[in-house]
Amino acid sequence: MAQPSNVREVLQYIPQFRGKVFFVLIEAGLLPEPAVAETLLDLAVLEDLGVKLVLGVLGGDLNDLYDWTLECEIRAARVSHPITDPEALRETLDILARGQSAVIDASTTGPLDPPVVEFARSLGVAKIITLLEEAILIDGVPAHAIRAADAASLSARTDVTGAGLLRAAANACTRGVPRVHVLNGRHQGVLVDELFSNEGVGTMVHADSYRVIRPLREEDIPELLGMIGRAVRRTKLVERTYEDIQSRLGDFHVMTIDDNVVACVALHPYPAEACAEVACLHVKKAHEGRGYGMELVRHAEAIASRHGIPRVFALSNRAADFFATNLGYAPATVDVLPSRRREQFEASGRDSLVFSRNLHLQAPHT
Repeated sequence: MAQPSNVREVLQYIPQFRGKVFFVLIEAGLLPEPAVAETLLDLAVLEDLGVKLVLGVLGGDLNDLYDWTLECEIRAARVSHPITDPEALRETLDILARGQSAVIDASTTGPLDPPVVEFARSLGVAKIITLLEEAILIDGVPAHAIRAADAASLSARTDVTGAGLLRAAANACTRGVPRVHVLNGRHQGVLVDELFSNEGVGTMVHADSYRVIRPLREEDIPELLGMIGRAVRRTKLVERTYEDIQSRLGDFHVMTIDDNVVACVALHPYPAEACAEVACLHVKKAHEGRGYGMELVRHAEAIASRHGIPRVFALSNRAADFFATNLGYAPATVDVLPSRRREQFEASGRDSLVFSRNLHLQAPHT
């Protein structure tokens, strides 16, 4: 079971969640009672954090689940109309407005059927969260974050049930629901592991920006320094100060997940020698092995290409296979380095290897 990497990763979500409406659909009659009980205890914590909850019962007895919510001290009220009744929306909004969580019968619908999506959209939910018997697997393994635009192509790589859920989740995003989470409700603690970690443990289909690469901002510098500190201490990266990064702010880009910085890269241009250095490549330990390093290097190369820079180089003492095998960089000598960079390298006494790659130029950036 995945665990949040640190307290900070959990705390960052609290202000994001406060005041938002989460629509949680539970196959209560089909899931193990301990898993349902733990989910309800976690929902009680979310309620205390200021999340507005609507609980939809997909299977099992509505009254039983309502009784469980009271046992878990959730401030719940039953909606007297099923989700397909037009009056259900008004009643649910009234319950939320008075500071309670709503429990509604959704047993006549599938987890992401059109009536469910329309109900959620009308509530203005931030998330639909489904706790089902099974999770979605792409090529036999979990896919944690899927853009709604990619769901159709990926649906061919899962089973019939997963394909239907993917298409329905993408449709929900198209209809205005920012994020849809499909979770395996049999796993105890799955709700917390999904919501309070950057990568999650289920499948999230999203319409908004979830993972992006963007320019470094000045307010990101302390985060970047903290992130690369471990690698600097182990001599994988050149030591940098706040002022070093600030003076070349435009050279740095970061990858963010939910606007939390998880990786970085820099592109230092040397216009006189028609080349640029790919530098300060680092991925947080909790996010390694997902291809983010390659994605960042390709992003830096694309910037170089747009600016008419025909060649990039990199210095590395630990990632020789990564640059040579994964990225197609050729081993080179210090002679390919710009004169100023070669002087810095020779003065540093580092044992880094040199790699170089010629780029296919795009149209110059104007």
